[in-house]
Amino acid sequence: MITLGIESTCDESAVALVRNGKEILANCVASQADIHKKYGGVFPEIAAREHIEALLPLIKIAFETARLSEKEIDLIAVAEGPGLMGSLLMGTTAAEALSFAWNKPLVGVNHVDAHLYSAMMEQNTDPIFPCLGLVLSGGHTFLAKMESITHYHILGSSVDDAIGEAFDKVATLLDLSYPGGPEIEQLAVCGNPLRYPLKAGQVKNRPLDFSFSGLKTNALYTIKGYQGKRTGKSLISEADKKDFAASFQKAAFFDIIEKTQKALKSVSCDTIYLGGGVTCNTYLQKLFRDMLPHVKSHFPSKKLCIDNGAMIAGLGFHLFQLQY
Repeated sequence: MITLGIESTCDESAVALVRNGKEILANCVASQADIHKKYGGVFPEIAAREHIEALLPLIKIAFETARLSEKEIDLIAVAEGPGLMGSLLMGTTAAEALSFAWNKPLVGVNHVDAHLYSAMMEQNTDPIFPCLGLVLSGGHTFLAKMESITHYHILGSSVDDAIGEAFDKVATLLDLSYPGGPEIEQLAVCGNPLRYPLKAGQVKNRPLDFSFSGLKTNALYTIKGYQGKRTGKSLISEADKKDFAASFQKAAFFDIIEKTQKALKSVSCDTIYLGGGVTCNTYLQKLFRDMLPHVKSHFPSKKLCIDNGAMIAGLGFHLFQLQY
């Protein structure tokens, strides 16, 4: 069964063709990162307009890459949320039009659920349940107990900024470009992670929830001064910025590791599947290997960490199987 997957939740237009939920025949992505850099983040209206220009050409490229025609696909899957309203509308409208024109069934997919599935797509064996799921992205941060590919319940989530959003905002304070996560990771390589004694916030009586707003505020006060503004002059040197980037990255990821350890005990499992753009970070991956050596941690490949159509098509296949 071949599924066409369409993703347009934020600033990546993505289209993929996937066989039986796992075999990726084509995975095409058009990023808008260069367009949004001057704004320090995604400009929603521009993002929506760019999807209009990108989606149909991407679909054509995907079919050419897979050497297939629209007659050979069996299903269309589209990300139906969460995300930017205008961007979502572009993807769902395209999917509905193609479903009608080609007489193909259509299934809506939760974008965040698809991130959880992304690490499972590339495994040669079936996922082990129950297990732990962890999403770390620009818009979402949560831990979940997974009972199956399509069923889980939340154990803990961010009460304010998602971890990727926090990285982007701190990157702006450090005069780095968007997207901020890779920029901070690169800057931190030459920094001292023990220079600044930073710590992520704790949520009272909710040990598995996350809070990164305090880290962000600490960054503002350290870099711009107590009453400094985001666009104000930096009070620390370029060398200090390297140390701060390393310290911030360490504090944020140690918090992730500590709460993952607690969640693993409550779930009583030794397997975790991770998804979302932040999981691309090599320092984070090293921490999981070093601090959780007895846990089977499954990270998606880089092409499946970012927003992509393959994860939408893959999970869409399983959702369709449940419906029919």
